[in-house]
Amino acid sequence: QVQLVESGGGSVQSGGSLRLSCAISGSRYKAYNPYCVGWFRQRTGREREAVTRIDRDGYTRYIDSVKGRFTISQDDAKTSLYLQMNNLKDDDTAMYFCASGEPGLWCHERFSATYFSYWGQGTQVTVST
Repeated sequence: QVQLVESGGGSVQSGGSLRLSCAISGSRYKAYNPYCVGWFRQRTGREREAVTRIDRDGYTRYIDSVKGRFTISQDDAKTSLYLQMNNLKDDDTAMYFCASGEPGLWCHERFSATYFSYWGQGTQVTVST
């Protein structure tokens, strides 16, 4: 199994920054095996949306609306996942979730929640004008 616990959400004014963290653990999660971890968000009344992902070798993918503003990263031990969010906008208000694909598998070509098996409980990000 893989366990994920997010932290770092909060309220910020438009144009501000926040950094989300996600602690990754579990018997099946091995930093030396292929893996895919990422961040998703769910805005009120909308479906869960992919935001960004990273694989074991550091390859990243972002949705267009956050490119240049958000940065995904991991610590050297690969047990923490981060999301640095700059120049936040009202539309970024959402519950943010970190997620992991099946350990041993690389990221799927389709960036979809379908291919992520393990999820954190979420952390709320609220951006106000």
